[in-house]
Amino acid sequence: MPTIPLESPATGKPTSSSFIHTIACNFVDTAGRTLLLRGVNLSGSSKAPVDQPSYILDSFWENGESGSESFVGQPLNMDDGSADVHLARLRGWGFNMLRFPVTWEALEHAGPGKYDYEFINYTIRVLRKCKTYGFKVYMDPHQDIWSRFSGGSGAPFWTLTACGIDPRNLTATQSAIIHCEYPLAHIADPATLPAMIWSTNYGRLLSQTLFTLFFAGRDFAPHCVIDGKNIQDYLQEHYIEAFGVLADQIRDAGDLLDDCVIGWDSLNEPFEGLCGWDNLSIPPTRQGSTLKKGSYPTPAQSLRLGMGQAQTVENWSFGSFGPSRDGSVTIDPKGVKIWAEPSIETKDGVHQRWGWKRDISQWKLGSCLWAQHGVWDIETGFILREDYFRYVPSTGEPVEFLSDYWRPHFLRFAARIRHAHPEAILFVQPPVFAPPPKLDGDDVLKGRAAYSPHYYDGLTLITRHWNWFNADALGLLRGRYSNTLQAVKIGEGAIRKSLQEQLGMLKDDAAILGSYPTIIGEIGTPFDMDGKRSYGWTDKGRYKGDYSRQEKALDASLNGGDGSNGLNWTVWTYCADSTHDWGDGWNMEDLSLWSMDDLPEEDEAHQEATLENTLNPNDESSELYDPAVSGSRAMLLRKHSRMTIVNHHAPKHKSEQSSMTAGNAAVASSLSVATLGSMFGPEKSRTQQRQPCLEDWAADPYGFLTSGARAVRAFCRPWPTKVVGTPKDMKFDIKKAYFKLVVRVGEEDAVLVNEVDGEEDEKERKATEIFVPLVHFGSEDVVQLCTGEVEVGIRPSGAGGANGSVMSSGKSSADGSQCPSSVDLPASVSSDPDTLIRDSEVDLMEKRRLVDVSVKVSSGRWEVEGQTLRWWYDVPKIGEKEYTIEIRRRPGVIKPARVARGVQRKRTWCERFCDEQCRIM
Repeated sequence: MPTIPLESPATGKPTSSSFIHTIACNFVDTAGRTLLLRGVNLSGSSKAPVDQPSYILDSFWENGESGSESFVGQPLNMDDGSADVHLARLRGWGFNMLRFPVTWEALEHAGPGKYDYEFINYTIRVLRKCKTYGFKVYMDPHQDIWSRFSGGSGAPFWTLTACGIDPRNLTATQSAIIHCEYPLAHIADPATLPAMIWSTNYGRLLSQTLFTLFFAGRDFAPHCVIDGKNIQDYLQEHYIEAFGVLADQIRDAGDLLDDCVIGWDSLNEPFEGLCGWDNLSIPPTRQGSTLKKGSYPTPAQSLRLGMGQAQTVENWSFGSFGPSRDGSVTIDPKGVKIWAEPSIETKDGVHQRWGWKRDISQWKLGSCLWAQHGVWDIETGFILREDYFRYVPSTGEPVEFLSDYWRPHFLRFAARIRHAHPEAILFVQPPVFAPPPKLDGDDVLKGRAAYSPHYYDGLTLITRHWNWFNADALGLLRGRYSNTLQAVKIGEGAIRKSLQEQLGMLKDDAAILGSYPTIIGEIGTPFDMDGKRSYGWTDKGRYKGDYSRQEKALDASLNGGDGSNGLNWTVWTYCADSTHDWGDGWNMEDLSLWSMDDLPEEDEAHQEATLENTLNPNDESSELYDPAVSGSRAMLLRKHSRMTIVNHHAPKHKSEQSSMTAGNAAVASSLSVATLGSMFGPEKSRTQQRQPCLEDWAADPYGFLTSGARAVRAFCRPWPTKVVGTPKDMKFDIKKAYFKLVVRVGEEDAVLVNEVDGEEDEKERKATEIFVPLVHFGSEDVVQLCTGEVEVGIRPSGAGGANGSVMSSGKSSADGSQCPSSVDLPASVSSDPDTLIRDSEVDLMEKRRLVDVSVKVSSGRWEVEGQTLRWWYDVPKIGEKEYTIEIRRRPGVIKPARVARGVQRKRTWCERFCDEQCRIM
């Protein structure tokens, strides 16, 4: 590790103690320790307003056209105390980094230049809460296939109108697939939306047109002028300024920049549109972002469809062995066009609602703008210029999207962000799987940057199944193999090795930018695998709560960040309103690490007692359920009354009719009775679920961290958070609860220490810190308490006494020891913020041991406090050394069945033998 500068390379100002450097391909703290930043995207729910998940059609278009919808409440409810519970859970899982999605629509939905300051102020409140829990945050300007109103998320409604498009006709022309109108608006059945079909929108006219206009309108659509500017400049300026205003307000908050918000991602998963397309009549062979599934029109066919002309197009299916041709389908819009009629504006091109003035002398509404640029002839349907988008018009050179169009946009965005946030780490995210272009020559990164690509196991994501084989998708795209068969990987070991190699390839791409770190901005796995088997929707509910397949898939992906890669990552996603019926509430995606529908079921007596207490206004505990007083005690509702509404559009499963669920009003759920639209039917009761409260982590820490979590053993894993030197190799074996870390330390890695009277203060000496999760290394006492194997207050025989010290320690010669410990969660939520956590930690120290580990180190000494193991070793004065640490759970592995019992009610002996749950009198 090179010498750590005392001044910022971006501003030349002295660095604070919380400053994070981006040098030597790593994040580094001011003491010179390598940091691994790992966490989650908070949240996928932020793609839509609280009351408008993607499957609800009621008021969808009307709210877009009025620009009236607010995103306040996404991603967390800040008024009922639940935010504390969710953030405490994330912190308890060991996460220290959050990627924070915000859409352009959330900022500027009311119209061009009209910013939602209420939402911005709400966002600042959420960020302050994240800071309280010790998270570092990087902001994510999020989009998918342009906008909610084109089947994804991101841009406000008015941007489509500005481009001359009538979004209400997208479904009829299949210019985009929109969840709430699938398969057709008049017979919408959103629960039948196929997995990942939304991503085929990148191969349809709306996304192809909008992204071309956004990135390259000056070159390819010079006639598209609005308010005296080309549509490219008009769109980019509004987009960049909207996020610039957000950055200004975060700066003016005075307590967030660098201490909490450390940087900004570039536009999420940018798409090239038609830029560089070789032949409009032929499907692409080199663009990897277009999924072949369902109808698959060529751009030429899409242009005709957009003008209402019927077309017969290829149809594809996607199975375990990838995409395969499945005949053809005819799409007949019956004359319906996506191009807005001239009547939406005055005769001189002024839009009375949005206020712009279109140059109607060059750009006429009601007709395809590409036809107006000579690309094709509407009357004959003939494509006049097949290679129109292949060459840069001004130079005649072949288009290089990254350097010609993405790079100039990134530079403009980066300059505006750095104006508000001078020390911002610029997270560089080019199109999916595309290596970044060189940027340092523009003096824009200034030593403060990170590479932030995304990676998903595509086969698992699309098939919703963990297969015994897979393929090296990135290697195929990068030309590593001469044929597809060579890329096939058979067996779990080969798959895991391949995933690690692919992530290593992405890490190597960072060198194009310079010696900057890599963080995988999105990585994850679907939880609705195999027909929602884990939700009890198949096999008579036999596998309800069994996430073993998802655990294998997610562990394989996250293992890719271990080994020699030592990668930072933020998993996609954590949704506070995730349900089994509708997943993350967006396009049937279901990747949330936690779901309210996976909370443990209460027994009937506890439900009745809870309900009685809740409804008793004279009960002192009733204040716990009152949002007006929840600021004093953070609660996520001890009673969670849930409504079930029968809906013929809701998902169906084999064992019973599924239900649409709406959260209790006090939770500010994403749904309410008033916003269910076409939902109807009698109200029915559903098994009540006890929602966790923040006090639960003290009373039952294992239960608090596992309740509602899915495949928790895969993502709540041990890893070094701060390393003296650099991690050379790390391995974690879930099946054995075994973690091994090898660090390389050189003479340049001597960390800054405090000195007392000229001598090093041993207590202040910086150590390597390793997160040791309770989920894997919890003591028998704690695990048995959660699973119901012991009663609260009863200690199992052989457990440590109450006189154990807060810390446990050892040296290299020791074989390890049992470690009494505490859950390492920050205080934040009561009128006296430290009281609850501090008092609870003392109580935990006195009553039970939390983690129980056996540790072996090749050199040095160690100690455990909370879920953190600190390891000290000598830094060589000359040359370098390698040190090794091995960590195991002393009593042995916590069996998966016990984890499952920790998140579900333990079955009686009678229930184990009788699925009908008969009662013996």
